[in-house]
Amino acid sequence: MSVHVPKLQVQLNERLQKLKEIFLQKFGKAPQFYAYAPGRVNLIGEHIDYCGYAVLPMAIEQNILAAVSVNEAQTIQLANANPQYNDYTVSAGDMKIDRANPQWHYYFLCGVKGIQEHLGLAVPAGMQCVLDGTVPASSGLSSSSALVCCAGLLTVEANRKTLSKVVLAETCARSERYIGTEGGGMDQSISFLAEEGTAKLIEFNPLRATDVKLPDNAVFVIANCCVEMNKAATSHFNIRVVECRIATKLLAKSKGLDWTRLLKLGEVQTELEVSLEEMVQIVEEVLHPEPYSKEEICQHLGITQDCLCSDILTPNTQHVTQFRLYQRAKHVYSEAGRVLQFKGVCDRAPSGAIQELGELMQQSHASCRDLYECSCPELDQLVDTCIRSGAAGSRLTGAGWGGCAVSMVPIEKLDSFLLKVRESYYRPDARRSALEKQSLFVTKPGGGASILFEA
Repeated sequence: MSVHVPKLQVQLNERLQKLKEIFLQKFGKAPQFYAYAPGRVNLIGEHIDYCGYAVLPMAIEQNILAAVSVNEAQTIQLANANPQYNDYTVSAGDMKIDRANPQWHYYFLCGVKGIQEHLGLAVPAGMQCVLDGTVPASSGLSSSSALVCCAGLLTVEANRKTLSKVVLAETCARSERYIGTEGGGMDQSISFLAEEGTAKLIEFNPLRATDVKLPDNAVFVIANCCVEMNKAATSHFNIRVVECRIATKLLAKSKGLDWTRLLKLGEVQTELEVSLEEMVQIVEEVLHPEPYSKEEICQHLGITQDCLCSDILTPNTQHVTQFRLYQRAKHVYSEAGRVLQFKGVCDRAPSGAIQELGELMQQSHASCRDLYECSCPELDQLVDTCIRSGAAGSRLTGAGWGGCAVSMVPIEKLDSFLLKVRESYYRPDARRSALEKQSLFVTKPGGGASILFEA
């Protein structure tokens, strides 16, 4: 009797074998174990995790894979299966992360340092690692966070410790700040808490994940607009974080709350005990659509500019002179509402609600484009192309300013959808056409990070 081995398992086995061979060539011995962490696609709920609100991602089949051996030399030796990435060696007792130069190996060190700090290790175990990634870099599919999570997980194993998935997710979310990214924890949470076959509603404080059954009669297609965006290499992402932080304080002060201790827009809603719809109305009443200057913010809060710069802004947002607080807060509160609506539709009518879910995705993209201003012309063009090609809904996913769109496509339209998107977006442009194979693919919910012991 023949045994059916799923295609993905075959691909994983092939990659493990390839990693083992590279490891043998590089270090003269076989790896002791392997670690795996998936990328993710966020279906809805963009730029709201760091504001305290629930998001709705799923892990994707693309992932970061590492072959690992522990050494006694207290050094960390890193190699990459992709020859475009250089080898890197550092003392485990003296890991320095260069924020101004966010190279791949620094993301790895973020994961190691985060676990070292959490476990209180004077010096973490030395390691040899060979890594292989199938998550497209700088695409909005969380390649960097998957690398951080993979590094964190293998560091726990190398040091013969155990941590729960929730603690791993929270620790890796904090550790990405070593490279300067002030994220909210969605990427790391889904990387660890994902389960095959289901998306997850990820909630914070405390961190928890709830299954969300997606429509059986639709698939999700990821399309890369072919504009790369490394969120640690620019200030775009952190500018949005501080704009939300400042909006939090202005809204809180206007309602008589202790604004000095509040950092997240979600905390204002909790303190006021009002609905998301009421928070949108409060934004309309309190904040003005025109940009705020540093002087005006300081006047509203009764603080000096030195205080604003040292206590509220981040190192890479000191140069910003104007802040669009109304737009950012309005996006966050309305997007948080769309996440709950999306889950509600899935719970109520998982098979018959593609159009309703698609409309929520469309609203989300419009809000990201117009209020949060985290899209780009190529992403907007790609989203429009996906809708014209038969998607029920399409939106940017990830930080934005480049990267990918995710589209919900009825199964019966999938083949024609893929053909039309290829012909309309990729084929007319030589660079996009060359990248098409890794830029347009169907995905389904994958499993979470794990340790493997055999190749």
